[in-house]
Amino acid sequence: MTAAKILVVDDEADIRTLVDEILSDEGYRVTTACDAAEARSQISATSPDLVLLDVWMPDTDGITLLKEWSGDAGPGCPIVIMSGHGTVETAVEATRHGAVDFIEKPVSIAKLLRTVESAIKTSSKVLIIENPARLPPLAAPIGKSQIIREARLSLEQSVSLASPVLLIGEPGSGREAGAHYMHALSPRCEQPFVCLSGDDLPADRLTQLLFGSAANDGGDRGFIAQAEGGMLFLRELESFGPDAQRMLAALVERGDYLPGGQTGRQKVNIRFIASMTPQAFADPEGHGVRGDLIEQLAISTTHMPALRDYPEDVPELLRVFVEQFVDVNQLPFRHFGVAAQNRLRHYPWPGNVRELRVLVRRLLIAAGPEEIQLDELESALPPAGGQEVPLLEQDLLSLPLREAREQFEKAYLTQQLALCDGKVGQLAKRVGLERTHLYRKLRALGVNFRR
Repeated sequence: MTAAKILVVDDEADIRTLVDEILSDEGYRVTTACDAAEARSQISATSPDLVLLDVWMPDTDGITLLKEWSGDAGPGCPIVIMSGHGTVETAVEATRHGAVDFIEKPVSIAKLLRTVESAIKTSSKVLIIENPARLPPLAAPIGKSQIIREARLSLEQSVSLASPVLLIGEPGSGREAGAHYMHALSPRCEQPFVCLSGDDLPADRLTQLLFGSAANDGGDRGFIAQAEGGMLFLRELESFGPDAQRMLAALVERGDYLPGGQTGRQKVNIRFIASMTPQAFADPEGHGVRGDLIEQLAISTTHMPALRDYPEDVPELLRVFVEQFVDVNQLPFRHFGVAAQNRLRHYPWPGNVRELRVLVRRLLIAAGPEEIQLDELESALPPAGGQEVPLLEQDLLSLPLREAREQFEKAYLTQQLALCDGKVGQLAKRVGLERTHLYRKLRALGVNFRR
């Protein structure tokens, strides 16, 4: 039995890429179309099990296409409408013409995954992959080295526990992938996995975003309600502000909260997983993290190793990433020559596994000779000496949205900090950020502001 085939129809390339990345990482087989004409062609060629259809497209809008598909000419599978300008009327009309659900953009990952899974369950011809075979190929930490086997075993041993887990590792080392791995192995695998970072909680909407409000409907509930029954991953504890940390500490300790607009407290059934950098874990006060919050979340800890600590696994990582991009994203097959592999075994990998994955993707997109040789690889690596690649020279369009945003923010703030002679106060005024929030962001991105 095979995983579900999903067709994503959207005229915005970044939206297609983002949704493709999210669903592909969950094990679905994804194809995309940029307009109605290409969507019709893909329907005939791939017979998808689900269609995600944008409303506003230049040639034929999604509602018109939905009406066209309402008869025998339809794809014969559930259709979910997506729109960045959604209204109640649009949702009602889409449902009247056969859509099974409606997603607003910008897309919430948790909402997208829940909607896709629910829609696919209405189709009799597709399998919702069962645990543990449902794991996408890259869910488990990859490698055969002793250090990776120990990290993988630690994650697996934590699955059976009900207590929170703290994942400690450098940015890009696979902490979020480790959390997904635990979720996929756990009895909660059919329940939501919600990822939350400090950037998702602006101070002026903190309570509403966490706990919801009386005006919210089921699609816009607070993050806590969205994670009910499943897992809540707190990415980079040092990125959360003091008020958010205080609320989360009380939530974990008490096990209940007061939903917005209600008078009775609500019990929570959530497995908490959090991540921190080794520096923040070693010096929480210096990184603005509450000690009691760490104590509550570090009942079980797993250290996700830096890639430079297991270089013997680099060749296998290269092979696996190449296969993924070729099979899932239809990029041209290329393989790394022996000299190139040897060079990468000795590269320091400041961005860890994430950096390696981005490098593989960029080289496959380049579509050169089948064998990637040392000279081509050297031109794709950052300059020696730890210098940052100038912002305008970075190929951000080849990256998934979140990775591109992180690289842009790091390069942008690093270069702006240099223009401010290293003075964070001046930087805060220059970029228009509140100083406390700026300090958290600099730490989370690994920007050294103390030099």
